[in-house]
Amino acid sequence: MKKDILEKGAILQRDRETYAIAPHIPGGITDTVTLRKICDVAERYGVKELKLTSAQRIALMGVKEEDLDAIWSDLDQQPGAAIGLCVRSVKICPGTTWCKRGVQDSVTLGLKIDTLYHAMELPNKMKMGISGCMLNCAETMVKDIGVVGTPKGWRIYVGGNAGARPRIGDLLTETAPDDDEVLAVVGRIVAYYKGCGSEQRLGRIVEQMGIEEFRKAVMEC
Repeated sequence: MKKDILEKGAILQRDRETYAIAPHIPGGITDTVTLRKICDVAERYGVKELKLTSAQRIALMGVKEEDLDAIWSDLDQQPGAAIGLCVRSVKICPGTTWCKRGVQDSVTLGLKIDTLYHAMELPNKMKMGISGCMLNCAETMVKDIGVVGTPKGWRIYVGGNAGARPRIGDLLTETAPDDDEVLAVVGRIVAYYKGCGSEQRLGRIVEQMGIEEFRKAVMEC
């Protein structure tokens, strides 16, 4: 019986024969050359459908197993971490780069976080979101780690989840509008999670410890 092929970023589809793959597009930000290449490859191999995903990627649906290696070679792109126990995605809103409502530069910060953590192996899957204002267009409140811009800086939330057991993240701390300060806090969260000995999603750990104890464990270590 066919299964997902983790090393090729291939997710078995409903027909139990074909796969979906998604090149990594950090923050959903790309250019016309990349879009044309994806379209050219999709046509070349008879890909059944292209889908814009909630993780700000473009998925190629209905890919034949025998075409996977050739498609990845032709795309010449890193797979998006759509499966596996790792940082699956870092969702980024337009922030002050484009949005009239943005108060912080979520794109610059988000791309730094993506570079550091996308596809990093962890005890369980993890999703991150970076929003440039409190409207939370990157769905930061339901991410394992969510960073939200305010007029004074950033708020960092932990333990959100939009899955079968939805959970709103807890406020961990607030920082100045300083990318390095945010990166330091995110680094502490990830390091704690990697070393805590639990294979549960981060939200379950926060629930069990309580946000005060979790804050002490992460921020005072």
